[in-house]
Amino acid sequence: MAGRTQKSLALIATVLLFGCSGTEEEEPKDRDPIPAATITVQAASQNETITAAGTVRLRRETELGFTTSGQVASVRYEEGDRVKRGATLAALDNSTVSANLESAQAELDRTEADFERIKSLFADGWVTKARLEQAEAAMRAAKAQVNANSFASRTSHIHAPSNGIILSRNIDVGQIVNAGTTVLVLGETDKGFVLKVPLTDADASRVRVGMRANVTISAVSDEPFEAVVSEKDGRADEQTGTFEISFLLPANERLRSGQLGTVDIEVSRDSDGSVAVPATAIFGVRSGEGLVYVVDEKKRVKARNVIIGKLTDKSLEISSGLAEGDVVVARGVEKLRDGNVIKPIRTKK
Repeated sequence: MAGRTQKSLALIATVLLFGCSGTEEEEPKDRDPIPAATITVQAASQNETITAAGTVRLRRETELGFTTSGQVASVRYEEGDRVKRGATLAALDNSTVSANLESAQAELDRTEADFERIKSLFADGWVTKARLEQAEAAMRAAKAQVNANSFASRTSHIHAPSNGIILSRNIDVGQIVNAGTTVLVLGETDKGFVLKVPLTDADASRVRVGMRANVTISAVSDEPFEAVVSEKDGRADEQTGTFEISFLLPANERLRSGQLGTVDIEVSRDSDGSVAVPATAIFGVRSGEGLVYVVDEKKRVKARNVIIGKLTDKSLEISSGLAEGDVVVARGVEKLRDGNVIKPIRTKK
């Protein structure tokens, strides 16, 4: 009996020995390293691009009007007409002005003659000094009146201050206009065209005169062309709270006031410690969070939770979870699992 028991135990031990040996032989060996594109995490760019829409305008749009009131005698141009520097654009009926000028000149002639007569009498002692001063004052008043009427006569015509385009016409022949009223708006073509863009105070504060930008105006060309910041409003618009920025456009015969365009301008921003990775490095995204595979010194990958920041044209910013210098899998994350060993294939950011 004891002999059979010993034989049975020996048999079980032999079976277990062979069974264990068979199990060890069937265990899978470590897989070969999996090729995967990796990248070294770098700080996020300190620049960003502002994109905004605006309207094409002539750089200088001058409001023109008469300095005296009167009746419009002639208007020689319509809206959209091109004019040359010095051209007469409109005129008032100066019949009254001419009559006033003639009357003032006659009064000046009379007072000058009277002053010379009184001056001679004063020299001979026939009149007092007070009488001489009175005659001199009358003469000076007459001269001032002539000057005023001469100015009114000269300004009864509106002349183009430069080459340009009539953008607005607010008068017709026979209309009575008041002094100082805007009757014409001239766009001065010599000054070129600008794209006027409204920006928020935060964006406008990072834009400086002289900065370059890319402007696209579909009515002119599908290709963007280079512009430069030429002017920047000193205060915000009272209704919108935005600041108007002017981008000087290169000369192009197809440009017209009123066309629509967009501008892309690269500006600096405050550093917040964010880093950037390709969007393809992120997986398991949910509610502003995601996962990346971080590669250790032994080329093993480990999933790490990160906080997702701003998405740019080239990369995805990470505000928390990664540090500059970390190595992460940039592409092929769908083929990996925690603990996999990879064969890194370096790639550019």
